[in-house]
Amino acid sequence: MNSQDTTISISHRNKEIIDSYREELNKHIQDLRERKVERTFGVADFAELLHIHPTHLSNVLHQVSGKSPCDMYENSLVELSKELLAQTNKSIGDIARQLDYDPSNFTKFFKNYTGLTPKQYRQGLHQA
Repeated sequence: MNSQDTTISISHRNKEIIDSYREELNKHIQDLRERKVERTFGVADFAELLHIHPTHLSNVLHQVSGKSPCDMYENSLVELSKELLAQTNKSIGDIARQLDYDPSNFTKFFKNYTGLTPKQYRQGLHQA
């Protein structure tokens, strides 16, 4: 095998890792949406599902996408949070607990990503 073949197989494997991570991430987000799980996953949980080391998962995702597994995961959590705030009448505290957050930490997390508190976000939807 020459060096070009090695590069192609590594790139292919990296693509498999990213695709598998996204698939598992989407499954987990769906499970959170449907309240099938009570805790959020960490990088180690995803790596275990993919049968790779957490550092390898982080390195591959960062190398190929420029993002960490946490960045991708947190972006998905923000999108789910927005969905739950827009499409349900659940209290912000209930949504926070559904996503395995303490309500005050959820507010900080959400504001950090959106610039708005969950309450401000929900109020903005009702005003629109």
